[in-house]
Amino acid sequence: MKPEHNEKILLAGLAHNDREAVEKIYKENYGFIQALIINNNGSVDDARDVFQETMIVLFEKTRSGTLELNCQIRTYVYSVARRIWLKKLQQQSRFVGDLNLTETVVSVEEDLEDHLKRDSEFGMMEKAIQGLGEPCRGLLEAFYLRKRNMQEIASEFGYTNSENAKTQKYKCLMRLKKIFFKHYKNGTRDE
Repeated sequence: MKPEHNEKILLAGLAHNDREAVEKIYKENYGFIQALIINNNGSVDDARDVFQETMIVLFEKTRSGTLELNCQIRTYVYSVARRIWLKKLQQQSRFVGDLNLTETVVSVEEDLEDHLKRDSEFGMMEKAIQGLGEPCRGLLEAFYLRKRNMQEIASEFGYTNSENAKTQKYKCLMRLKKIFFKHYKNGTRDE
């Protein structure tokens, strides 16, 4: 089947609130929307909210029959999510810029390829982190995701002091970098 035909079936399913269609659209699009939001001053929770709002827009437009899709669903979802996020940033005064819709939509096609590549790289990084093992994975998550300081990490992981924890964090980063670039050079991307 042609990709356009598959997407029309997905949109028809979405219009009829078909669970499989909704899950497929979610599965194929959430990852790169999350990357978009996180890379632009957002959090995982922000990404969930923006994606939910985007899905509501897509659902309402397909249900009402007003959706005129002249691009892939992925491009449309990206465009809507980006616009929603830029509005939220502007409302929160975290973004000062022009939200000219024409510029946003025109640049989406060009930006999408970059975001898809970055999403693929995030997938490789996630694989590398999973391959890292403990205690490195936990230590890096404590520092970078949970924002723990070195003293807290030393105590949590049983290091004698924060300098030892810092040294271990460095070693773990070097190990992660080695694993990541091994996957990257071998071209084992999530495609």
